[in-house]
Amino acid sequence: MSIWNERYAGEHYHFGTEPNAFLVSQRHLLKPGMSCLAVADGEGRNGVWLAEQGLDVLSVDSSPVALEKAKRLAAERGATLTFELADLLNWEWPENRYDVVAAIFIQFVGPELRAQMFEGLKRSLKPGGLLLLQGYTPRQHEYRTGGPSQVENLYTEVMLREAFSDMEILHLVEHDSMLNEGSGHCGTSALIDLIARKL
Repeated sequence: MSIWNERYAGEHYHFGTEPNAFLVSQRHLLKPGMSCLAVADGEGRNGVWLAEQGLDVLSVDSSPVALEKAKRLAAERGATLTFELADLLNWEWPENRYDVVAAIFIQFVGPELRAQMFEGLKRSLKPGGLLLLQGYTPRQHEYRTGGPSQVENLYTEVMLREAFSDMEILHLVEHDSMLNEGSGHCGTSALIDLIARKL
């Protein structure tokens, strides 16, 4: 059983059932009918919320355990979205397909694979499409309130600015904020938010 299947096992939702606060704060950018890719969406809290905003959502994750719980959450909330089991490192990222890509805490790959993942995010956006990304910065290791243990998987402003230099960066901010996302992300956290538009 993979580490993710183990993490998502059981009845409780590891990261809760409420959407990520950063994502909710960008609700004004979301319009009904927009196509949206929710990357590594886990148990579905973000994908389901995006569908509730009227977006046409594809929620992808590599854990079948998480996917089943995401489907259950969608059914409980009366949300309609599409789910796909996918290993994102070997997935055929669609080209120019989505108006919005939500990439919330996708820091499960190191630097050597991160560039491949970021290229997939960009490729899947339509020209003019928006990337909404949140992750942890290296200072998160002082807080120990969630996130990867490998410091090289964490993001800095300089790194994200360089990685997405071929996009129009609309917002890029590091900040400390309180997270209350299930048992997985709980407490003061060192975060970084990125909003970028594909040119």
